[in-house]
Order: sequence, then C-alpha cells, then structure tokens
Amino acid sequence: MSSIILALVIGAAFGAVLDRIGATNPNWIGKMLALKHLHLMKTILLAIGVGSVLMFAGQMAGLVDVGHMSVKSAYVGVFIGGLLLGAGWAASGYCPGTGVCAAASGRKDALFFIAGGLLGAAAYMATYPAWKAGGMLNDIAGGKVTLGTVPGSKFDGIWAISGDVLGIVLGLVFIVVAFALPERLTGQGQMADMPAE
Repeated sequence: MSSIILALVIGAAFGAVLDRIGATNPNWIGKMLALKHLHLMKTILLAIGVGSVLMFAGQMAGLVDVGHMSVKSAYVGVFIGGLLLGAGWAASGYCPGTGVCAAASGRKDALFFIAGGLLGAAAYMATYPAWKAGGMLNDIAGGKVTLGTVPGSKFDGIWAISGDVLGIVLGLVFIVVAFALPERLTGQGQMADMPAE
C-alpha cells in the first residue's frame, strides 16, 4: 500500500511541475514544436540531462541499483509508434503525461485528447494479431540493447564502451544544449497564455 501512496505523491508532484513549467498548455507546446519559443524544450533537455548524469553516476558509485534499469525492445513498430506519437503531440498539443495533467488542471480539451488516446489503444489491441503476424513487432539488433555496455546489467551493449560514461557524457551534452539554446528563435516578448478550451 505504501508503494501506491508513494506513486500517487510522486505523480502529483510531477504533474504539478509539468503544470508550473507550462507543459499542460497546448499553445506553449505548439510554439516549442514550431521552434518559436524554446522554454519547454530547454526545460525538457535540462531534466533529461540532469537525470541521466545522476542515474549513471549513481550506478558507477553503487548508489543506484543497475537492476532497476529498464530497456524497451527495439522493433519497427516502436519507430512507427514514435512517429504517430509525435504527430499526435503536434496536432493536439499534448503527450500522454501532459494530457492527463492538463485534464487534472481543468482543461476540457484534454479530456477529448485522453478519450482519443484510449480509443487508439483499444484499436491497437484489437489489431495486435495483425501487427504481430506482419513482423512489425520483431526485435531489431537483438531487441533489448543499450548503446554502451553497463556493468551488472542484463542488457548487451551495441558498442564496447562504458554505458555509464556514455550516459554521463550524453547527459552533460543535453545540459549544455539546454543552456545554450535561446528562449525564442523568432518573435518578441512573452507568449500570451491563451486558453485552448
């Protein structure tokens, strides 16, 4: 029971942060994807970079259990799904996490986004045998692999370099890019906070 309560507390805190940085506003997300206002992009890159450095440095120091590392299988369907997710994100202004947070903050348009996502998931489940039979779910490059080799993990590395060091380096690159990007590429002044309801 305590793990459920902890998950709810962490989820609520994460949702509050998403709302605070503007990730629950489809207008902000649209401006980011159009490369006009990069505040959210900078925040996302910084969060990924800091998380990567902390996780991989923690693994190297023995503070983070490598057994908790989860790697998803690579297959053609993942790449197609990623393209569909990106298109849906651009069209709606929401990704699954920000859509739920936006609905929790009272945005009515997010409820339609959630309904569409659930219908899409149901359509995938109903057509799953066809995708499976068509080879779209067959593993690529051995399935569950990492870019570098992480000591103590059960996953193979594509390259024979330290996955922990590579994770730290890539995290630092993300952090540098987050600070190097300007707030906006075009336009002047602050973006208006327009409702999309």
